[in-house]
Amino acid sequence: MKTPAGLQALIDDGVIDEVLRPLKSGKEASVYVVRSGDAIRCAKVYKDMAQRSFQQRVQYQEGRKVRGSRQARAMGKATKFGRKEAEAAWKNAEVDALYQLVAAGVRVPQPHGYFNGVLVMELVADADGYSAPRLGEVELSAETAREFHRVLIRQVARMLCEGLIHGDLSEYNVLVAPDGPVIIDLPQVVSASGNNAARTMLRRDVGNLTISLARFAPELLDTHYAEEMWALFEQGELQPDSELSGHFVFDESDVDVDSVMQSILDAREEARIRQLGREAAQAEP
Repeated sequence: MKTPAGLQALIDDGVIDEVLRPLKSGKEASVYVVRSGDAIRCAKVYKDMAQRSFQQRVQYQEGRKVRGSRQARAMGKATKFGRKEAEAAWKNAEVDALYQLVAAGVRVPQPHGYFNGVLVMELVADADGYSAPRLGEVELSAETAREFHRVLIRQVARMLCEGLIHGDLSEYNVLVAPDGPVIIDLPQVVSASGNNAARTMLRRDVGNLTISLARFAPELLDTHYAEEMWALFEQGELQPDSELSGHFVFDESDVDVDSVMQSILDAREEARIRQLGREAAQAEP
């Protein structure tokens, strides 16, 4: 195939040897399958964001560290320089998170470097070497659904132990590899301690996964892992190997459980709409 402009520099520098095929394309990035020596990997080429999407990303960037006070002030005022800095921070966030999470034992793609706006990383493949399907594209037995749920809850808890929340987790950004689910797409990763919406986003992430897998194991809907792990996190007691039960006693005077579940359902619908948008963008010539 014709080499995309964003990847030619990587070929010239010997980072990759060949672009094999496009994998997916969306409003935020295009991903290609590439060859680097004998290894088959993927290259994620980030796109520059329009002002429209910049405003939508503000809630995710709250609490993220930036290089200095000048950059922080400019980002807060959304000046031209500030938008440029926010753009760089948005792209770097996924790279930094992947390295941190791989080191922590979280099931995410192994990064292999970040070069001029391009993230080169592991291609999560199926048993035949093709790109692995999304969680929402596979049929599961009740037993497998329960196991996937257990594994994914463990990954979310490990992320939280690292002070990170995915922020957009759903069946659309979990790939099913032969050895189990792998979490992908982390440019919107959230600071658990620095973002006021962190608890809500954690609850939404866990709720999306639970609702998806409950299609095959309906009893999962009776679990409350997000609230359980958040309570442990706030108390400083959450550990990567913490045994979670999924049980949580709500303070009925403080929490409207029906509203909690409705917010999860709303988030799932938003995720579905976003996925339709990604597919529409990919279908554009």
